[in-house]
Amino acid sequence: MMAGKGFKRIYNLSGGMKAWQNETAIGPPELGLDLFTGAETSEQTIIIGYGLEQGLREFYLEMAAQVSSLGSKSLFTRLADIEILHQQQLVALYKQVSGTELSRTDFETKLVQPAMEGGLTTTEYLLRFNPDLEQEQDILGLAMSIEGQALDLYERGADQTTDTAIRDILKQIAREERSHIAQLAKHIDEMA
Repeated sequence: MMAGKGFKRIYNLSGGMKAWQNETAIGPPELGLDLFTGAETSEQTIIIGYGLEQGLREFYLEMAAQVSSLGSKSLFTRLADIEILHQQQLVALYKQVSGTELSRTDFETKLVQPAMEGGLTTTEYLLRFNPDLEQEQDILGLAMSIEGQALDLYERGADQTTDTAIRDILKQIAREERSHIAQLAKHIDEMA
């Protein structure tokens, strides 16, 4: 039936949706959406996204300082460094949208307020997932869940706005989050 409607790839989940045992976003549908009220300009939306990336970077650096395992310290530091790349992409997008030339430092000090991606605080993430921060597999699992929450937040924000420019920006940031998740999944597969 679906193939007749033009779907090229069809998967059958044995047991239906109730059999799904993979990750899902947590929390109520409005979690984190207070960041995206719908009244933001395109520039403000990018600034909020940057603040979320900054909050996650600070979280990873804080975790690197708390763990004793050199492997865990290194992994948290690498995760923090990845957030710098995400931030650079958002600064470039801000320049494109606003027509303003700002250095990353100026952008950060003049405009950005760090927040945590996905709508939960650092403490809430740690309490909810209770990871062993000395185990790289647990660290990667925590990072995957945070990126998944962020992806979900950006997509929900895009769905609720009526401004097509803001929807496009949030969808672009969501695509970046999807790519971050794929990178983390690849790293987990390589460890297995």
